[in-house]
Amino acid sequence: WVFVCLFLLPLSILFDVYYQLRAWAVRRLHSAPRQHAQRVRNIQAQVREWKNEGSKRYMCTGRPGWLTVSLRVGKYKKIHKNIMINLMDVLEVDSERQVVRVEPLVTMGQLTAHLNPMGWTIPVVPELDDLTVGGLIMGTGIESSSHIYGLFQHTCVAYELVLADGSLVRCSPTENSDLFYAVPWSCGTLGFLVAAEITMIPAKKYVKIHYEPVRGLQKICEKFTEESQKKENSFVEGLVYSLDEAVIMTGVLTDEAEQSKINRIGNYYKPWFFKHVEKYLKADRTGVEYIPARHYYHRHTRSIFWELQDIIPFGNNPVFRYLFGWMVPPKISLLKLTQGEAIRKLYEQHHVVQDMLVPMKSLEKSIQTFHVDLNVYPLWLCPFILPNNPGMVHPKGDEAELYVDIGAYGEPKRKQFEARASMRQMEKFVRSVHGFQMLYADCYMTREEFWDMFDGSLYHKLREQMNCKDAFPEVYDKICKAARH
Repeated sequence: WVFVCLFLLPLSILFDVYYQLRAWAVRRLHSAPRQHAQRVRNIQAQVREWKNEGSKRYMCTGRPGWLTVSLRVGKYKKIHKNIMINLMDVLEVDSERQVVRVEPLVTMGQLTAHLNPMGWTIPVVPELDDLTVGGLIMGTGIESSSHIYGLFQHTCVAYELVLADGSLVRCSPTENSDLFYAVPWSCGTLGFLVAAEITMIPAKKYVKIHYEPVRGLQKICEKFTEESQKKENSFVEGLVYSLDEAVIMTGVLTDEAEQSKINRIGNYYKPWFFKHVEKYLKADRTGVEYIPARHYYHRHTRSIFWELQDIIPFGNNPVFRYLFGWMVPPKISLLKLTQGEAIRKLYEQHHVVQDMLVPMKSLEKSIQTFHVDLNVYPLWLCPFILPNNPGMVHPKGDEAELYVDIGAYGEPKRKQFEARASMRQMEKFVRSVHGFQMLYADCYMTREEFWDMFDGSLYHKLREQMNCKDAFPEVYDKICKAARH
């Protein structure tokens, strides 16, 4: 924490100020749409140059691995041909079509700051400010509104990609539809994303949020399932503090608020959100608050969910919050950049950051499995509807199905925790209930197990059709530990 407080927090502030000034200048000068076409041509030129050199190495984006929010360090960057993709601007807000067109490096914080003053937001705003549109499409993204709208990819209506032959294509559900459905979860192994079109919805000022403590695992699962099925809830979220204690939160978007119940939870001096929620559990009482919408969307950002308590143990102390809270959180990218190999290995063995997506009907069994194999609390519960679209991720049957994301972040309290063995046990369980593992996290599956979890039929067909095999590694080789060691 000494290093983080003295060096990384000030550096993180400088980082943020630079990117905010840049976004402001681009917005004022309206330069993004004019420069976009030129930047895309530059990417196409780099791909053609790679072809002329004989296509000897795989290609990948030139963005440094430490800049990504994933804790995994991508070693492939050192051996692959790096294609520089400097695309980080909002291109167009089309109020008539209710669509915003953005470049892939636009962050969630940047996008909500751009859209909210115009009266718009996007249906699914994944939690952390630094998550990028490209990462959320090529990987995945979720938020407490996903029980209505699905994953981040399900709110996108079109993608533009530069392919392995240097051509630029647009794909949507009606145009190059196979490619449109194959891109999500492909981790940049079908082409380079250069723009995306995302649905917009009207923004409202507040989220009226209802906190309800629930005790007993069966009751927790029943209550959470019941609330997730209600479309009148704009947001549904659960924080599980032990095997039989949780707080279930439901929220509704509104423009009206009772002044006495407004809680600007995003202000730097406010308690961390998960600690604020825990008060309702400890007092064993329900409660209602009105949280400004943008504060709600980024409610877990300041404490990086609850990861910051392991980095700055006194970070939620009122004295620290009032004096230094405005500098929090440190950038995950800077934490990665300054982490030595020994610390990284230690972190890998004694720390878990995982999101498992399982059918809602398997929630109780899943929480028990998480408890036995990891024993990490709090657990984050976020429901989502999974439509039966083609691609790598879809439900077992022909119908859309309600799923839940179980997020485990922190230090496992299980006595015999061993990262590889414990995670392989977890992955086996998730496959058995037809669930999915988010690919930003450490993944220990074999190739056969990986393609048992994910549907690779459309993905492999397109890699063959578009000559991707010499241009990009297979998604398994890019993200799985078993493929890299």
